[in-house]
Formats: sequence, C-alpha cells, structure tokens
Amino acid sequence: MKLVSYLNENGDEKLGLFYDEKVIPLRDNAKDMGFELPGLINLFLQNFSENISKARKIDAELKRGSIKIVENKNMIRMLSPIPHPTSCRDAYAFRQHVATARRNRGVDMIPEFDLFPVFYFTNHNAIVGGGDIVIEDDHLLKLDFELEAAVVIGRKGRNIAAAEADSFIAGLTIMNDFSARVLQMEEMKLNLGPAKGKDFATAIGPWLVTLDELEPYRVSTLNGSQYDLPMAAFHNGEKISEGNLKDMDWTFAEIIERASYGVDLYPGDVIGSGTVGTGCYLELNGSRTLEALDKGESYTPVWLQEGDEIRLEIKGLGSLTNTIVRSDYAYSILAKKKNV
Repeated sequence: MKLVSYLNENGDEKLGLFYDEKVIPLRDNAKDMGFELPGLINLFLQNFSENISKARKIDAELKRGSIKIVENKNMIRMLSPIPHPTSCRDAYAFRQHVATARRNRGVDMIPEFDLFPVFYFTNHNAIVGGGDIVIEDDHLLKLDFELEAAVVIGRKGRNIAAAEADSFIAGLTIMNDFSARVLQMEEMKLNLGPAKGKDFATAIGPWLVTLDELEPYRVSTLNGSQYDLPMAAFHNGEKISEGNLKDMDWTFAEIIERASYGVDLYPGDVIGSGTVGTGCYLELNGSRTLEALDKGESYTPVWLQEGDEIRLEIKGLGSLTNTIVRSDYAYSILAKKKNV
C-alpha cells in the first residue's frame, strides 16, 4: 500500500491511500465500513500493526472498485507522507559515495566506514514533500541535491538487533537531503555538524510504501533485507545520476541496530540511507573536475539554481519533484562574522 498525507479543500491534514491515481481518505472510508482508523499518519503509526490490518480491508475494497469516498485530486495538496516525524536521522550507507567524495578531496578512504554504520540528526521540523522549496540566499551557494531512500519506524524499540530490525519498519519512501555546500563546508571545519548546511529542507515523498508491496524486490542478507530498486535523479529533465538501493553497504537493519543502542526509536522516526553513489553534485563535480584535469581541460561545476527542478525517482517508491524558489528575505548569515 501507498500511504499519503495531504491537505483537503478545507486545509485539514488527512491520511489516505494512493491507488490508481486516486487518493482515498482512510478515516472516512473506515467509518463508512463500520470501524475506526486514525486520520493522521502519526496517530496511525502509534498502533501500526493493528491499523495497517484495517487499512488493508479498505485497500481490498478499493481494488474491487467498491470504495465510496474518494478525494477530488484538484482540491487537495499533497504533503510529505510523514509531515511531522518524531525525529530524522540520515545515514552514510553507500561506500561508493563516501570513497569517491574522499578521493575527490585528495584524502584516503576512512577505514572506520567498514566497521560500523554512522548517521547524523537533521531538522525534523524542516521536512517537506514535493513542490516548491523556499530557501535563503546563502543556500543557493553551491546548493546540492542528494538521492536517497528512507525508512519510517513503525513501532517503539530499544537495543534492536539487526536480525529483528526489519520488523520495526513501517515502509520506505524517497528522500532528498538538500545541502547548502558553502555553509556546510564552512561550519564543518570546526569538526561539528552538519548543521546550517542541512537543516533548512529535507524532502520526503511522495508516499510511504509498505514492505509487503516491496516484497518482489527484496533481497535477503545475513544482516537484514536489501531492495533491488533502481534510483535516478533528473535536473531540469536531464538524467544526472543513477544507482540502486541494493548497493547499500550497510542495511537499514544494521543502521537501526546502531541507532537504537541505548535509546528508544519511536513510531514516526525517519532514517535516511545516505547518498547513493553519483547521487549528488558534490561527488559528480569532483569526479568531473579530476577527469578534466587528466585531459588538461577545465570543468565548471554545476549546482542547483533558483527556478530549477530536481526530480528523484526510485522504482517502487515513485517520483519526488521539487522546484527551487528564492526567499524574499534578503539576508546572509555567511556575511555575519565576528573579528574579521
């Protein structure tokens, strides 16, 4: 099933199913069928096992063509499927991305990558869905996309073993971890972060796909499931990146094991995969610059600009499209420094 969050014509946030280009409000249809379901994804995830079983009854009626209540798609606005995550972590699971980015900076691959999965916390209050992203002037200085997937936690757990961790996942979705590289590189010289280079926008969507729907693509490993899902990014319609989710060197199960050590994970927590190999301009620009230098040529780096469209696609998970919009608030935090 594909779970979606949206605003109806009255501006109320609601939870629905997406099927055959239709949006089906879960709570209204459950009531029509004689049972109760929460109307918001965060409440739905609090008792995910029971609620998803009920939602499957609606899904079955939907596929039989007997659902009565369907939203007018022209009157709703799609949100991130998890508009208000309880937290948002982003991991570093693709070795190709890490190794290439480090090579491009002239530093060796860090051996600790192969010892344990790592992640950072980003701003869970800056989650957006598809559509316009309004950003400040400093974000447009080397503004980057990052092609990723993410899981959403479906039940509370602590000290979760990797062997059990897949059962804590409610579903998968696409993630674009937008990155303002000038801000990021400036602050990380202090060995802390990323912070302002990352906390302004993370796009997630267009829906949350439950694991049963992804079963045909699942690949079992000793340390949790992988998913054979081709990934691609398109900048103003031109394909600029491609990879596959199965190339994660750390599974989501292993990342969950690490993330849950000594702390509770909660329903609604989002955990990103990190960037697939070739999945950002930081990596692509570095590689193309080195290739040009080898030929005695020069290369002009490419970044996202005001008005640009960036679209991420992952098989089975859909397509997530965002347009870059400059904020009317003209102010630079980069220009505000002491003792200069």
